[in-house]
Amino acid sequence: MRYCSIVVAGLALVAGTMPAAAQGAKASSPPEFARLIEQLKPGQWVWAPQVSPTGPILVYVDLSRQIALVYRNGVRIAATTVSSGKAGHDTPTGVFTVLQKDAKHRSSTYNNAPMPFQQRLTWDGVALHAGGLPGYPESHGCVHLPYEFARELFGITSLGITVVVDGDAANHVRTSENSLLAPFDTKGQLQEAQPLRGAEYRWTPQLSPTGPLSIIVSKSDQRIVVVRAGVEIGRGAAHIDDDDPGSHVITLTTRNGEPRWVYVGMNGHAEDEDKAVDEAIINRVRMPRRFYELIKAQLKPGATILVTDSRVGAEPLERLTIMDAVVPRP
Repeated sequence: MRYCSIVVAGLALVAGTMPAAAQGAKASSPPEFARLIEQLKPGQWVWAPQVSPTGPILVYVDLSRQIALVYRNGVRIAATTVSSGKAGHDTPTGVFTVLQKDAKHRSSTYNNAPMPFQQRLTWDGVALHAGGLPGYPESHGCVHLPYEFARELFGITSLGITVVVDGDAANHVRTSENSLLAPFDTKGQLQEAQPLRGAEYRWTPQLSPTGPLSIIVSKSDQRIVVVRAGVEIGRGAAHIDDDDPGSHVITLTTRNGEPRWVYVGMNGHAEDEDKAVDEAIINRVRMPRRFYELIKAQLKPGATILVTDSRVGAEPLERLTIMDAVVPRP
């Protein structure tokens, strides 16, 4: 596997081609966005749908940071700057569902103003849609998104998906943990982090018996997290000997009747598309034997692994010794 550091260059490309109040970049950036969200300038966004190709969608709008995050199957696949309601027209907080979608919507309240890729949250006029992004709250209550981001989001959502709006636009905050995992479930209920607290692993498949499987291998936290249908069903300590700062997505396929892990091509990694994962790469990961056996029993073609330097909500400095570690195999 050939590694490369591509994210900073991607963001620099976006920044260098876009004025501050523009409606978004013409191209998305690579997926290593967990550490870079705080660096996004007005109009910048990140779109990496390959990180989690299937599963329920959740949109989280953080008014305090003026960003929106998109999660699929409980794993973040996108992040963008936004502009919410200005003073006197504050965007309401709460848990909403998309009530209506209209790609060519025009406002019946504000002089027939265009609201491209509108996704209505309330019948009295609050919606997600493409709009101006000056770097501060300026809308009349809606959540403005970069134009191309709004178009991409419109293409993957359906009526009834959950949108959580939280925070305080008057108090702009620029720091967060930036875990890759959704802070809310698909019904908008807050999901509290559950660290291992000394245990080698935790396995609760009954929390989500069916659905797409995503496995996150976090090099920063030395953790492996298993998510099914948007719900975390497993978490285990791991020894991951890999100092590459980039992200890679791997999917389970069948070749000549045998299970094989192959790379998914992403921005900056297009040459990896459909390449088999080298055994030397697999050997860099070790995990508790029993945890591995439990995960392996659930694997089916289409399961996705995200190898990342981003965090998954582990407690800082909690390093666990694995008494019986094995290298995972398909």
